[in-house]
Amino acid sequence: MKFPRVSLGRGAVLTVAVAVLAGALVLIIGLTRGAEYQGRVSLLAGPAAADGAPYGEVVSLALPALVELARSPSVLRAAAPVSGFSPEELAGHVSVELVPASGLARLSVRAASADQAGAAAMALGKAMIDADLLAPAGKLRTLDTRPEVVTVAPDVPLVTGLALVGAVAAGLATAAVRRVTPGGAGPGPVRRALAAAGLHRPVAVVRAADPSATDRLAVLCRAAGRPARVLAVTPSLTEAAAKLAAGLPEESGEGASVVAVTAAGWDQAELTATVSVLPADAVLVAVVLT
Repeated sequence: MKFPRVSLGRGAVLTVAVAVLAGALVLIIGLTRGAEYQGRVSLLAGPAAADGAPYGEVVSLALPALVELARSPSVLRAAAPVSGFSPEELAGHVSVELVPASGLARLSVRAASADQAGAAAMALGKAMIDADLLAPAGKLRTLDTRPEVVTVAPDVPLVTGLALVGAVAAGLATAAVRRVTPGGAGPGPVRRALAAAGLHRPVAVVRAADPSATDRLAVLCRAAGRPARVLAVTPSLTEAAAKLAAGLPEESGEGASVVAVTAAGWDQAELTATVSVLPADAVLVAVVLT
């Protein structure tokens, strides 16, 4: 069974290539970032003694202060030697989450290694327990003897999603730019090609897709007052050149008014070669981009 061949134009190939490169760049940057781990311990508030102390009121009022207690200078100084961070650095790696109506707080510390993250979380939890914030009515204790350590970076699903979004955005942007400038590259490469051939005077650059292209070329050829000659810079453009030539006026006289037909694109080496060998009595009046 034969399947039909699918042929992609240069514009589609360029759009796909830009999208793939953008997605690959985002993926590489995201996946090559330094690894980051998070150590977590849970602190639970409980009554210190059954002596009628207002435990519930103390806990409800004091437990929110654990967020600030975790970043207090005394707690950070106590935990820093074990954590591998300075007190100032440790403050930037700490987060506290309170579970509503439970007396439970989750303490998290991020670090570059799993061992450091776990050790820092346990050290900070111990320092917070030693601060005895809920005394005398309550006391904090850890729920687990060992911290929970998870990998938080690189986040492969997130990076993959960002790479896909980046690829789609780059592809759409490339397609939009090509739509604004139909036919690919515009006059810039043509000007450089003509300059490389030694032609520095102004030459009209016309797009074949322009509905007024034939009329503009006819005006230019009449103004030159020489017989019009349409020249294809490559054999594949011969048919397009013949169609343009059929719409140009017939002039008499010496020399020739040359209209060069070339494919739009950044590589205009054929145009340079063609213009370089034009006869001395031939005047290039326009370049048509197909």
